[in-house]
Amino acid sequence: MISQINLQYFKCFESLKLPLRPLTLLSGGNAAGKSSVLQTLVLLHQTMREHEWSSRLMLNGNTIRLGTAAEIIDQVYGHHTCVISLRDDDDSHFAWEFEGERHEMSLALRRTWGESAIHSRWDINDASQTLQYLLPLSVGDHSMTDRLRSLTYLTAERLGPREYYQFDDPQLTPVVGSRGEYSISVLQSGRDGQVLPGLLDKNIPPTRFRQVEARMARFFPGCVLEIAQVQRANAITLGIRISNETDFHRPVHTGFGLTQVLPIVVAALSAQKNDLLLIENPEVHLHPAAQGAMGIFLSQVAAAGVQVVLETHSDHLLNGIRRAVKTGIVPCEDVSLLFFRPRTENMEERNSQVESPAIDANGNIDSWPEGFFDQFDQDMNYLAGWS
Repeated sequence: MISQINLQYFKCFESLKLPLRPLTLLSGGNAAGKSSVLQTLVLLHQTMREHEWSSRLMLNGNTIRLGTAAEIIDQVYGHHTCVISLRDDDDSHFAWEFEGERHEMSLALRRTWGESAIHSRWDINDASQTLQYLLPLSVGDHSMTDRLRSLTYLTAERLGPREYYQFDDPQLTPVVGSRGEYSISVLQSGRDGQVLPGLLDKNIPPTRFRQVEARMARFFPGCVLEIAQVQRANAITLGIRISNETDFHRPVHTGFGLTQVLPIVVAALSAQKNDLLLIENPEVHLHPAAQGAMGIFLSQVAAAGVQVVLETHSDHLLNGIRRAVKTGIVPCEDVSLLFFRPRTENMEERNSQVESPAIDANGNIDSWPEGFFDQFDQDMNYLAGWS
C-alpha cells in the first residue's frame, strides 16, 4: 500500500505531505488540488507503462494528457522543477525530481533517490544512466513499481452508452481504461475469472461476470447483463435488462447511470490484492441512494485488500462510508478523509491546504471544517430562519 505522497512545486502545491490509507477520500472545493494528487500517480503509471526505459516523465499519453511543463510545475514557486515522493507501507521510500522548460511536453528526470527494505539506499544525480520504470535497474522490480504500473484510473468523464464496444486482447487492455472504454472488453475476457474472496457474493456463481451482474443489481434492482461478440469484427455489444418482463435493451435505453457505474464495478471485481484503484467522482449520474451504496461498495473493496483513492463531492457517498465503518465492513483506522482548500497568499493558510477530519468506529467525524459537506446544514438553517 502507498502510505504517503509528498509533493513539492507540483501544480498548486508548494509543499504537500499527504497520508493515504486503504480507503482515502479526497474532498473540497473546485480547483483545490484534489485531482492533482491523483494525477501524480497517473503520470508515473503512464510513463512506466508506455515508456519502460524512459528517463522523462511523459505528460501526454493514452491515459492522461496534461499539456506542458508550464501547466505542471508550480508557476508561483516552482521555477523549472518539481518533486514527487512516495512511501510504501514497508517504509520503502521513492523520490523523483523532474525539470523542464515551460514549453516542453515532458519533464526530464534530474534525480532519483530512495531506500527500500529489498534494496539498499540509492541516490542518482545523473539520470542519463540506464533506468527502468524511472528507477535504477536494481530497484525496478520492487512492488511499488508493480503497483504503479498496474493501477486503474477512472476519470469523472467516463464513456457513456454506446451501440458497441471495442474488443481487444487482454494483454493490450488489462484495465478498464481512464474513461472506462475497455470495461466491456475486460469483462468479456475475464468473465470466468475469480473475484477477491472479500468481494464474493456466495449466493451467486463465483465467475466474475455473474458477480459483476449481481453487484450491478444492487445499484439497479433487476439488472441483468448480456454480452455478445460481433461476428468478424473486434467489437462486442452490451445488452441490459432491468425487468424480467422485458427483453434486453441497448445501453442508451436503460439510463445513463448504469454505464457510469459499470466500469467501477468491473475494475473493482477484476482487481487483485494490493492493487491501486483511483476514481474521480464515483457518484456521477447516480440517485442519492445509489451514491450511498457506492460508498459502502468502495469500503468493501478496500476491506478486501485493494487500495482505493477517490475524489468526491457527494455527502451521500461519505455517509455510505460512515455506515460501512459503523457496521464493521472497514475499520475506521483504514479510512482517511482529506479536505482540500484553495491555496492563498497567507503563509499560515498555505501550509494548511489539506485538513484531515478523523472518523471513529461509530462513523462519527470529529471536526467539520467550513465547506466540508456542510451545504445541506447551511441551507436548512437558512430556510428555518436561523441564519
